[in-house]
Amino acid sequence: MSNEAARTLANTPQAGFAAHPLAQLTIVRFKEFIREPEAIFWVFVFPILLAAGLGIAFRNRPADVLRVAASTPALAQALSGNKLLDVRTLPPAAAESALREGRVALLAQPAPEGGVILRYDDNNPEGRTARLLAGDSIQKAAGRGDPVPLTDRLVHEAGSRYIDFLIPGLLGMNLMGSAIWGMGFAIVDARRKKLMKRLVATPMPRHHYLLSFVLSRLLLLVVEVGVLLGFGAGAFGVPVRGSLSVLVLLCVLGSLSFGAIGLLIASRVQTIEAVSGIMNVVMMPMWILSGVFFSSQRFPDLVQPLIRLLPLTAVIDALRAHMLRGATLAEIAPQMAILTGWMVLCFIAALKLFRWR
Repeated sequence: MSNEAARTLANTPQAGFAAHPLAQLTIVRFKEFIREPEAIFWVFVFPILLAAGLGIAFRNRPADVLRVAASTPALAQALSGNKLLDVRTLPPAAAESALREGRVALLAQPAPEGGVILRYDDNNPEGRTARLLAGDSIQKAAGRGDPVPLTDRLVHEAGSRYIDFLIPGLLGMNLMGSAIWGMGFAIVDARRKKLMKRLVATPMPRHHYLLSFVLSRLLLLVVEVGVLLGFGAGAFGVPVRGSLSVLVLLCVLGSLSFGAIGLLIASRVQTIEAVSGIMNVVMMPMWILSGVFFSSQRFPDLVQPLIRLLPLTAVIDALRAHMLRGATLAEIAPQMAILTGWMVLCFIAALKLFRWR
């Protein structure tokens, strides 16, 4: 049909609006949209996942029980009268360490001149709440008309602030994103451009091609980790209390584990759009569940075992324990084992499924 005939048909009343060029172009836009997995994910799936995850994490529930420390059994007994306080009796040195590292929200100590010293971080909402609950419990336990003298001693220890909680989470998220996106996009793009097919025809050993991705990730890892940790330490004084060698080992293992996941995702995918959608589906649950911005303990106890098995949860928990508490390699061994399992299983599966053409 000639262009003139097509225009005549479109302008005839019998053709209807569906034959109008504007209607046809609009239909084409809709078809292009629904054929893009990435667009479908971000427009429809992402808001639902985000709403569901945050809705569960911040659901209506009973008031949180705050963990506090007391340096004497008598103070511990007085504080135990409030059901919203989880009281631990600790020696002075252990109690100081627990408060400094954020494992307790408040420390109660007897004052030399009488009364009670309440030590807490007033910049921490949990610390302020614990102060009110602890003061009320002590006064009730005294049972006297004249109140027990309470002295507030504010502490602002690095390790117990939100920024100290956030930096390890952002570091883990960065390890995941850079490894999965870097590995997946590069491989699929090479396959799409037929570059991989040409490389396979050369004398190049195939494992050299895949190892090049691993080595490039490890070299970039130095910059990625150094910049974020340097910023956190320089701008906010975020501590790194563990040894540098353990931190390096943890970051390398985390990057390799996420790289294995990225390799598995890209093992057979042919288009950039498809691999983008798959990577988003894989990473989005971990962004929400693994405790990047808020504690994963907010989710129900029923799903906690599954959350702890996620690679992002493992690397973030290990980073927080190592950076904020100075955890040793033996103490973070369970998280290291989870990361090793993901790395080995995904690498084996990816090598078996990998498509070179």
